[in-house]
Amino acid sequence: MYRVMLVEDDARLAELVTEYLSGYEFAVDLVTRGDQALERFKTLSPDVVVLDLMLPGLDGMVVCRQIRELSEVPILILTAREDSYDEVSGLEQGADDFVNKPVQPRVLLARLRALMRRTAQAKGGADARVLQFGALRIVTTDRSVVWRGEPCVLSNTEYKLLLVLAEAAGRVLSRDALLKKMRGIEFDGLDRSIDNCISKLRRKFADTDSEKIKTVWGEGYLFSPSAWN
Repeated sequence: MYRVMLVEDDARLAELVTEYLSGYEFAVDLVTRGDQALERFKTLSPDVVVLDLMLPGLDGMVVCRQIRELSEVPILILTAREDSYDEVSGLEQGADDFVNKPVQPRVLLARLRALMRRTAQAKGGADARVLQFGALRIVTTDRSVVWRGEPCVLSNTEYKLLLVLAEAAGRVLSRDALLKKMRGIEFDGLDRSIDNCISKLRRKFADTDSEKIKTVWGEGYLFSPSAWN
């Protein structure tokens, strides 16, 4: 049984989601205000958070960032907003998945199950791996990244993308493959979150010529193992 903290002020939707998920392997705790979410999170210690963005008291983006600073718990954002900027921002604040309203409860259930599977696999695979490419060092157990002898601060999404690319060093990964590995969903031809995150990684690692993370036009991105010096 997984414990879900549902942060949602729409009473009808909250009731529908709670009733549906409770019939499966999820126990739901409802929080209706953003400014109450962090304290409730500390008390409940949920296995996963389902978070609305438009909340009374405190914006969902701020709540997402607060929770991520405290924990690596999976966070799925639910929102009625259709602006892709919100999706990119949510992922940068540390969210693991993003679902637009209206959403069918069975679709939400499927996304939560996929998210919990990925989380379980990640925990089971925490085997103290160290990936070293020139001056870049990635340690998977504590999710630390060192660049040219200095710690490099990455968002949750940036770290995940860097790790996926590094694990496939020397191979081209399409946007579809990257999204599936990171979030368990397929590329819809419009999602720019991968491109935006690649740009941020390039800036952080002084990859002005795109030699460390190469763009292979029409195919995807390639992590060049020999360029990290």
